[in-house]
Amino acid sequence: MSVKPLFDLHTHTIASGHAFSTLLENLTEAKKKGLIALGTSDHSPGMPWGTNKMFFENYKILPSQVDGVRLLKGMEANIIDYEGNIDGGIIMEEMDYVIVSLHSHCIHAGTREENTSAVLGAMQHSPVRILGHLDDGRYPLDYDAIAESALKYGVAIEINDSSLRPSTARKDCVHLVHVLAETAKKYKVPVVLNSDAHIWCNVGRLDAAEQVLKDVDYPEELILNYSEQGLQWILGKK
Repeated sequence: MSVKPLFDLHTHTIASGHAFSTLLENLTEAKKKGLIALGTSDHSPGMPWGTNKMFFENYKILPSQVDGVRLLKGMEANIIDYEGNIDGGIIMEEMDYVIVSLHSHCIHAGTREENTSAVLGAMQHSPVRILGHLDDGRYPLDYDAIAESALKYGVAIEINDSSLRPSTARKDCVHLVHVLAETAKKYKVPVVLNSDAHIWCNVGRLDAAEQVLKDVDYPEELILNYSEQGLQWILGKK
């Protein structure tokens, strides 16, 4: 692929309770990596030991850019049941974008049908723009059903770089992320590369995720990080 990623929208700060860097440290690294935009997306209040509602309400004090890097205000919301309800609350409507993910602290792994139902329901909430790390073998999923619905509801499938690192707690990710990418390619779903950084040095670290897309020969025009128009697609409203 001849172009480089322009943004990283899945990053965490110390506000999430289990990450290790400040927002300024993340922004500084984004600048160093040559990103035009950084999305800060701490976990929603349902994640233990993390944020509260007031944290997201106070996003209004954040600048729109820092040292030339555009700062986007996001949230990683937790799917909390098999109907696809999520725990972000009404404040989600004020976010620039919302990622939804399955986390073991917030929902027990169910059957393939139950897990898939949870994701299908979650993507229908209007603020949701990204489906986070669908590559965890602890949560078996019907990727065909999810890809088809993602295209219908206008949400991007994330290719999560942290899933491909030895430190991940997720299971069988290297295999599953390739299956996920192949399935998304079949349905021509836009994908977004994200670091899921929980420490400043991983912000903008997307090389492992990029390699997956090279492996499956993913169409460059469907990789949202490679253009400013791709960023606007994510920020667009349903």
